Amino acid sequence: MIQAVIIEDEKPAARRLQRMLQKENIQTNILLHSVQESVEWFNSNVAPDLIFADIHLSDGSAFEIFEKTNLQSPVIFTTAYDQYAIKAFKLNSIDYLLKPIRQEELRFAVNKYRNNNLQNIDFQQLLTNIQNPLNYKERFSIQYGHHIKSLPVQDIICFYSQDKATYIVTANGEEFLYDNPLEKIYPQLRPTGFFRVNRKFIIGHNAIADIISYSNSRLKVILKNFSQHEIIVARERVKDFKKWLG
Repeated sequence: MIQAVIIEDEKPAARRLQRMLQKENIQTNILLHSVQESVEWFNSNVAPDLIFADIHLSDGSAFEIFEKTNLQSPVIFTTAYDQYAIKAFKLNSIDYLLKPIRQEELRFAVNKYRNNNLQNIDFQQLLTNIQNPLNYKERFSIQYGHHIKSLPVQDIICFYSQDKATYIVTANGEEFLYDNPLEKIYPQLRPTGFFRVNRKFIIGHNAIADIISYSNSRLKVILKNFSQHEIIVARERVKDFKKWLG
């Protein structure tokens, strides 16, 4: 059986991932919740077959763990919104799971490891890629009928998906059909300007009119000039959403 370690500062999220991994026949007896605890454990124990690591921990970044240890174990990162890091992960053949994690996505990542497609990680190159500025989109070109319109990013309040289609909503309330899914749009957006609050919505920082406490430790977001849909921040993303708000 594969022996894995989970690094996650939110204990309920760590236990949830542990239960999900059990369904994939992966044993995770070790749950680590901080950079310091992880460094101490890895420096005094045999490395596991596989590591699942959240990026943002209570006392720093997960990358600090790999800088302070000599780990060679494959790592699958979990993240709520780090689209700038996601591009770096792809360049280095590192897999990642976007919170809230789905069982089928977890299974895909695990099978990638089992099929020996999860390569050794060049952490220095990974850090270099993350630190380098990316070319984020300034405009989105959309086509409606026989017309093409160019929408400046600053005029967009949100992107959302519905019935397998993607829509762009502007500050004046216009909605346009767009031919790319949210998964492709999100890495193209500047991290300080947009946040993916759940599977269906990416919202703009300047478009937020109000934030309300909601059931099950979640948050409800009200956008300016947009009331067609209820926007709820997924519980697994509330912590990073609050950080993003500044």
